[in-house]
Amino acid sequence: MSGDTVEKKASLHWAWIILAVCFVNLFINYAIRLGYGTILPEMIRTMGITRKDGGQIFNAYFYAYIVFSPFVGYLTDRLGARIVIPAFGLVLGIGTLFMGSAQSFWGAAIPFLFVGIGAAAMWTPVVTLVQRWFAPHRRGMALGMLSAGFGLGFAATGKLYPVIVSHWSWRYCWYIFGTAALGMIVINIMLLRSRPEDTGRLPWGTKMDEPAAPAAPVKQQSCYGEILSAKRFWMIAASYYCIGAALYMVTTFMVDYARYELGYAYERASFLATMHGVGQVAGVLTIPLISDYLGRKKTISISNLCIAATIAWIVLAKGNLGLLYTGIFLFGIFYGSTFPLYGASGGDYFRKEIIGTVIGALTPFYAFGAITAHWFGGYVRDVTGSFITPFMVAVVLSVIASGLMMLVKKAPDAQIT
Repeated sequence: MSGDTVEKKASLHWAWIILAVCFVNLFINYAIRLGYGTILPEMIRTMGITRKDGGQIFNAYFYAYIVFSPFVGYLTDRLGARIVIPAFGLVLGIGTLFMGSAQSFWGAAIPFLFVGIGAAAMWTPVVTLVQRWFAPHRRGMALGMLSAGFGLGFAATGKLYPVIVSHWSWRYCWYIFGTAALGMIVINIMLLRSRPEDTGRLPWGTKMDEPAAPAAPVKQQSCYGEILSAKRFWMIAASYYCIGAALYMVTTFMVDYARYELGYAYERASFLATMHGVGQVAGVLTIPLISDYLGRKKTISISNLCIAATIAWIVLAKGNLGLLYTGIFLFGIFYGSTFPLYGASGGDYFRKEIIGTVIGALTPFYAFGAITAHWFGGYVRDVTGSFITPFMVAVVLSVIASGLMMLVKKAPDAQIT
């Protein structure tokens, strides 16, 4: 542990326990969420649904996610993540189990809506919790390490799901991870602590000359007026919407693109998820850490431009499998870093007491972007027989997201990293 911190070297700071538990939460949650795109080609084949239907099933998830993300952010600031995460984890696990028994469009859309409700507590409260347990100048590092969980979760689906499908069926993918989500409820209850002040500690990485935090949280009045009246919030939100649409335009449909448009076997097409996930891990372990030194706004803007370039690479790769894998890997690097970077920007541009509410208010914008991607991408593919147009639209959206972020200005009294 660094010598400039308050904590003793001999003891393990509880922040690392928090980080480890939250890492597993993200691993399971994103194996469920992003794994949907890996399972989708098999669901289309056996259930007889269209790609637009497949997109709308995922949108049911995001409709719930949009509604509940601000709500769980507010609850996290008021009740604490230790209560919120296990309670919503129960809904996540049950909804995922019922996905395995789906026989029709509505039989999948309704359970996935409940999965979306539960998953709302697997990002905003988790990111808020980790930010509270780490000092501001360590947040990029902590969120990067945390976010490796969703990269590994997605990478696991690319290798694990084809094995499960070949031995049983795609339904068992939902059964296995639904059970895992339910198992995490007990671990969360046992190990999570909502604030370092609850244990008499300072956030990990706190410097000797930084003021001590209050022993108990001070009750805050409604802060939505403060958030929604800030122009910087709307610029970040618009950027988040554009990049969310760009990312999900590719991520949700890339296995389907490789399987049915390029003609690869399911195992080879599914391996794109593994390459994507491995890229995410590489990205979250490096780019958020760099942002602690380069600055969040500049890092996000550069990352969004790189996303535009990698999507163009994917389009140009066409049937060259090596180039396609490489392009998806590079895309995954910047995909993985996007969410912790935007999450950290919520902590950078607003008061720490309202971080959960800020992140909860921002999250629906990227979810709206994902919904737009699923509507547009699925519809255009059904009509034209190709994903090329949606992918090129994603390139343009990424560039717009970069420009919008560069226009964000800090508050006069903010300390931006």
